[in-house]
Amino acid sequence: MAIDWRARVRDEVVGQRAAMVTALSAMLRVPSQTGTAAEHEAQAVMASDLAADGLEVDHWELPLAELRADPDFPGSEAPRDEAWGVVGRLPGSADGSGGGRTLLLDGHIDVVPPGDPATWTHDAYGGELTATEARGRGACDMKGGLLAARWAVRALAASGAPLRGDVLVASVESEEDGGLGTFGLLRRGWTADVCVVPEPTGLDLVPACAGALTFRLRIRGRAAHASRRAEGVSAIEKLVPVLAALAALETQRNVDADPLLDRWGIAYPLSLGVVRAGDWASTVPDRLEAEGRLGVALDEDPAAARAALEAAVAEACAGDSWLRRHPVEVEWWGGQFASGRLPADSDLGDRVAVCHHEVTGRSATTWGAPFGSDLRLLTGLGGIPTVHYGPGDVNLAHAPDESVPLAEVEATAQVLALLALEVCGTR
Repeated sequence: MAIDWRARVRDEVVGQRAAMVTALSAMLRVPSQTGTAAEHEAQAVMASDLAADGLEVDHWELPLAELRADPDFPGSEAPRDEAWGVVGRLPGSADGSGGGRTLLLDGHIDVVPPGDPATWTHDAYGGELTATEARGRGACDMKGGLLAARWAVRALAASGAPLRGDVLVASVESEEDGGLGTFGLLRRGWTADVCVVPEPTGLDLVPACAGALTFRLRIRGRAAHASRRAEGVSAIEKLVPVLAALAALETQRNVDADPLLDRWGIAYPLSLGVVRAGDWASTVPDRLEAEGRLGVALDEDPAAARAALEAAVAEACAGDSWLRRHPVEVEWWGGQFASGRLPADSDLGDRVAVCHHEVTGRSATTWGAPFGSDLRLLTGLGGIPTVHYGPGDVNLAHAPDESVPLAEVEATAQVLALLALEVCGTR
């Protein structure tokens, strides 16, 4: 009698739920912030865990100098002098006669800082578990999804499913500040026929992501004693016309946004996240630095997005007598996320939707994301059709009291395991 491998791998996931939840809690207790030693420690643990799951493991130090010199380097923000890649491979046995495609599951292990501890009602790195959720920094963004990917392949290995093609699980660093980890993975030579990035989508299907470019503005003023402020020029006050120009630019760039992003109030946000000015309360500030993020529209050339912001800043300067003589400097630095989209001729989205329906009994909702991700590297540089599908609410990402529903982690693991059977085929 033929074995129902779909039922067997799903049963394997369900049967190991307690171990899966324990493993997720352990992941959350490692404070793997981007650019810290704990990020590398988390990678070492992941490499060990994948090997224990029965996978072939490639755990390597990324050649940072070489990657940074690459013309396609995606940028970074956190200072680092080392970075590590981890790929686990469950080998198939395709003989070249067809049907043995490779599936890549790519997830990042780095997290952003937790922010003010007073805004959390539980320990950001406590790995707290309730009957329904796991709590902590990185729970939904995206250790829940990365753990689900690992558990899907673990179930495939434990079940003995006779896959024709390979399944790869990649754990990457530095996604939060540019995508160095996935860039290094591609430059290492790892590739696949299709890929799923289990970012938090609430089990929805996300085939496209907008981009995001990090910029810095430098505004010069003229210092003076605060009692004689009229003799100086406040760099803070000169930010005001620039802010107005940026607000107008954001409005303009969101006219007729791609319908995939209709669910968001602003499809392509433009915001300032850091402003530094002055050095003494009784001195008119003569310098200001502001750092921000410019959203890149779907299918837009990042160079065009940069040009639009530079033109808006130049126009603001042209309308101010001081700024005409001392124009604002614009610098592009840090993460430079292009947009990305699943190719129209790919069947990956349909395959994920079928597996999602089989596990949840519901049709998958499809939308585009307003944030940058590694999807654009995988589809662009890697030429690998890629979608997002994973557990958790993206609104909790980077927020206090971040959490992920355990039921969604389990469902994601089942969906990804079924997708592997679909993509890789069985003998």
